[in-house]
Amino acid sequence: MLLEAVLGVGSDLELRATLQHLVDTATALTGARHGTLGVLDPERGRVTERFTSGRTPEDPASEGPASDAPDDDTTGDGTADDGTRLDVPIRVHTEVFGRLRLAGKRTGLFTDEDRALLRVLASQAGIAIGNARLYETARRRERWIEGAAAVTTALLAGKPAEDALTTVAERARLLADASAGVVLQPTPEGGMEIVAASTPDDPGDLIGTTIAPGSPVLVQLLGGEPVFVEDSATDPRMTTHVRSRFGPSMMLPLQSGGRLIGTLALPRRRGDRPYTAVDRLLASQFASQAALALVLADAQHARERLAVFEDRDRIARDLHDLVVQRLFATEMMLESTRRRAGVREVDTLLGRAVDELDSTIQEVRTTIFALQQPPADAPASFRGRVLRETGGAAALLGFQPSVHFSGAVDTLADGAGADRLLAALRGALAAAHRRPGVGAVTVEVSADAHGLRLRVADDGRPPAVTTWP
Repeated sequence: MLLEAVLGVGSDLELRATLQHLVDTATALTGARHGTLGVLDPERGRVTERFTSGRTPEDPASEGPASDAPDDDTTGDGTADDGTRLDVPIRVHTEVFGRLRLAGKRTGLFTDEDRALLRVLASQAGIAIGNARLYETARRRERWIEGAAAVTTALLAGKPAEDALTTVAERARLLADASAGVVLQPTPEGGMEIVAASTPDDPGDLIGTTIAPGSPVLVQLLGGEPVFVEDSATDPRMTTHVRSRFGPSMMLPLQSGGRLIGTLALPRRRGDRPYTAVDRLLASQFASQAALALVLADAQHARERLAVFEDRDRIARDLHDLVVQRLFATEMMLESTRRRAGVREVDTLLGRAVDELDSTIQEVRTTIFALQQPPADAPASFRGRVLRETGGAAALLGFQPSVHFSGAVDTLADGAGADRLLAALRGALAAAHRRPGVGAVTVEVSADAHGLRLRVADDGRPPAVTTWP
């Protein structure tokens, strides 16, 4: 029976199955009514997980082995309490992994033979548990490595920044078996804000949650140090309003090459099992790999933007060197022909053609200027600000307003005057949006010795013209 029990305990590489099989086997081998295997956490000095056999809630005798408190004797070979209970430590190498307790022998009291059998079984179980732990650690490491590779592949596929951070949060949550995965980034005020989140439910209430400047946990986070929390709800370092729903948590820096991108937080629900040293190690390695992938994805995105900008610059040069020059030459030819024609009708037609060409040249020059601007959210030049206003109005109007510049508008646009002109432009575009029948809007911005001028005309019913000043 002992040989079969030893072989049975060592036959499974899945750790939890091995532990349950151990307590079942020990109970059957010694004829005990109740058996409990308490797994000790060496970091916390307490039982963190329990496996039982033959216990029933209504049986008071089964309560003895269920105590959460670790025994005073964690290094002895085993104890017996008047033959009514057996208690033996399970060692993996030199570390006490847990304690196996048996109570209520069916045929009387436990004997010396029972104690000897239990010591042999515990010794062999330590070897089996060590193998199972190695196998489980290897499997978990493999999953984390596969997860990091999947994140890298997804990020380098060209996802937007927000989607990239959400991908990191979601994959980490699944790998860590966490209740939520969130990414925080530093705020201008010196705090940290959740910018991406993944939960089994709607993560909307997490997005935007901010760790205020001065919070004790920020010193470590902004310094790029990991933070491990036993219970988010009670830890004084945690100050956010969502902390009450979470228990064990890891907060890992996302940094690469000394650059802090943000923080990856992986909280579990209150009452869930704490993170182990292996969990923390694997998650920290994942965070480092994810941070590198984010940096590479950002660099790739920057290269793509640069390629687009270079292409825009080439198109602008081609428009200027070929199209504008030819249009200008054609305008000069028509103007010369009009002067020589002398016929009123021909003169009128040629004049109209010259005006159309001049308007087209202005449109092309405006397009060239827009192409030459860097694709930034906040243009620095006055022309760029005007184009941004008209571009934004296009979504409301349903068409792109025509914009013309004349004179050195960028040179003469001072701060206060430029702001007033832009305010007048916004008002005129809003008024055009409210007027019925508007299908075209022309914006003219000019500069001369007297300053800036604005003229906005539309083709509504009736047409309207707004000027400033």
